[in-house]
Amino acid sequence: MSQKDTAQRILDAAEALFSEKGFSETSMRNITTKAGVNLAAVNYHFGSKKSLIQAVFARYLTPFSVQFADQLDVIEQQQNTPEQLLKLLVITLSKSGLENPEKFGVFMRLLGLAYSQGQGHLRKFLTTEYGEVFTRYMKEVNRITPNLTPMERFWRIHFMLGAAVFTMSSVDSLMAMADHDLDTQTDVKDVIGQLMPFLASGLMAAGKNDNG
Repeated sequence: MSQKDTAQRILDAAEALFSEKGFSETSMRNITTKAGVNLAAVNYHFGSKKSLIQAVFARYLTPFSVQFADQLDVIEQQQNTPEQLLKLLVITLSKSGLENPEKFGVFMRLLGLAYSQGQGHLRKFLTTEYGEVFTRYMKEVNRITPNLTPMERFWRIHFMLGAAVFTMSSVDSLMAMADHDLDTQTDVKDVIGQLMPFLASGLMAAGKNDNG
């Protein structure tokens, strides 16, 4: 087995276990057993569990950020609505390997765990590696929400993220519920189509001190 294949097997095993069990609950022994490698191989390729967690996110976010930067080059020259800015994320996802609903669900579960399990090192890693492109995006968000205070904008962004993480990490279950309760067949595009206007409306709602 090549070194590249070994690293790929370790990443695949870590990704599956992290998304299923969580970061804290997944041990290095769990990962080596699932990957069929020894601890020395993990240490050789990744050095530590923290670095392995970061590498799992990088395999998603590196291609995403490249595509996102290209999309921003275009959208920064336009006057954009909230829904257009949100759709930009969906367009980028569809061009960066996350168009597969299963992979997308795994990534969203991992993103939710990054918040709920307090992975401080991961926040620093993401800021360092991908901060520039997301800063560009936030400039566009700031531009279309001039009436929001920084605190209102902060909370709304995180509320939006929370709603998106919950929805897309549970999309299979939600589609099954819609089928049962509404007798309606849906797919991921339908769910995203329902989600986008909800998020856009939440972002643009009047602030608590707005008397307009």
